[in-house]
Amino acid sequence: MSIPPPPGPPQPEEPRGPYPQGPFPPYPQGPHGAPGPYPYQPWGQGYSPFSRPAPVNGVAIASLVLGILCFVPAVGLVLGVIALAQIRKRGGQGKGMAVAGSILSTVGLALWALALAGGVHFFTWSGVKDAAGDHGSAYSLTEGDCFDVPSGSLEGTAYDVDKVLCEKEHDGEVFAVFQMTGGSAYPGDRKVTDIAEARCYGLRYGYAMDAWAVPDDVYVYYMTPTRGSWGFGDREVTCLFGSTDETAGLTGSLRNDERSLSDDQVAYLKAVDVENAALDRQPVDSPDDDLQGSREWAGQMSAALARETRLLRAHAWPAGAGKPVAEVAAKVAAGRKEWALAAKAADADSFYAHYDRAMVLADPDISVTARKALGLATTPPVAGQGSGGRDDGGDGSGLDV
Repeated sequence: MSIPPPPGPPQPEEPRGPYPQGPFPPYPQGPHGAPGPYPYQPWGQGYSPFSRPAPVNGVAIASLVLGILCFVPAVGLVLGVIALAQIRKRGGQGKGMAVAGSILSTVGLALWALALAGGVHFFTWSGVKDAAGDHGSAYSLTEGDCFDVPSGSLEGTAYDVDKVLCEKEHDGEVFAVFQMTGGSAYPGDRKVTDIAEARCYGLRYGYAMDAWAVPDDVYVYYMTPTRGSWGFGDREVTCLFGSTDETAGLTGSLRNDERSLSDDQVAYLKAVDVENAALDRQPVDSPDDDLQGSREWAGQMSAALARETRLLRAHAWPAGAGKPVAEVAAKVAAGRKEWALAAKAADADSFYAHYDRAMVLADPDISVTARKALGLATTPPVAGQGSGGRDDGGDGSGLDV
């Protein structure tokens, strides 16, 4: 019976996708190839003063031992083949051992192949994650980091970044990092982008609570996994602020949160950010195209403004801020009623009528006095621009990593 030679160890597939390209830890390599000559003692059946049993082939014993241990299965298989050839040519015992050693070694070799296949995946992604800790890796960015990209653009594909001090001019500032969920199948570019955009726009309020303090030319960007990096377990989305003017960039940190604001400032911003977050959920389609979707959103706006009103009225404001904040709360409560009516609109025209009245009541100028009393930014963002919000088209921008 002829036993084919053992296959060589599987070669690691070249990683694909925009992530660090090594150096990776070495792939585990199993031994291969036949070993050099092994010494054995030739036994004959010549004259002897008494009958001597045929000796057991030493190579067969070695094959069986290595086959049981699965330590070096390729060697055990080769030894089994050699032992069978010796026994057939010179005689001796141990054929069963050689056969058993060859079979066990074959099974062990198959198990090694599976282990190596899994090892390629593990060590490759392990190498990517190890590289993520190095300065200059796009995977090494965390909340509060400021950085430059070699191309100077926050759109396209990024393989590496240069961390810089936020006080210096920079291309982007990270305000949140989160992990996507999903199986091994890549959900597609559109799905990944939609998830990144929705989550990042909502998370920006936890980092830059005062949207008025964010310059008008600053937009939300995000770094997302690619199809290639997804296959290696990458699910990380990095949310960041960046300037629409790539020649200017950003200077100074945009962070304003509970660590740098007073309790009164935080209380006011938490209340108004409830409304901001609800506004971000505006449907893409107009009431003419999707009246039901617009009505559902109007219901969400009504609930958000009801909560905002409660928060504004529940806090004990300092002297000088109580009256202007109460005026803001009254306008918010009036706007809530219009949103509630828009949620029940029978047609698009009726929806637009209540929507327009709600927008008039939400005039940002009514907040200026309250903000001034609390020491917050007093210049309203330009409508449809900046402030970490979406542009008129509602599209976000992202980097693939």
